[in-house]
Amino acid sequence: MRELIKVFKALSDETRIRLLKLLQQRELCVCELMQSLNMTQSRVSRNLGILKDAGLVKDRRNGLWVHYSLDQKSFNRYAVPILELLKDWLNDDAVTLEDLDGLSKAVKLSGVVR
Repeated sequence: MRELIKVFKALSDETRIRLLKLLQQRELCVCELMQSLNMTQSRVSRNLGILKDAGLVKDRRNGLWVHYSLDQKSFNRYAVPILELLKDWLNDDAVTLEDLDGLSKAVKLSGVVR
């Protein structure tokens, strides 16, 4: 039961759901997420840490950069089915659409435009 509660607690915050919706697009670095959501690095990183602790996302370090993606092989057995459900939810929501637009305009700080 603790694993399920951890997932639901992680999903109880709008910022974390917004992060998950962006990460459905592709692996993203913190800087791209910051730009997309117009949030500070500390706020984005703190919320990513909560999502990681719940088994919803994983990180990969590449030098100074930390990249996040959805964790499709999570240690938390409830995370993967919840992520599958989330794919179909909020796709036409105004906030989600605005975040996706922000992502399309985000520039990776290393100078690479995606």
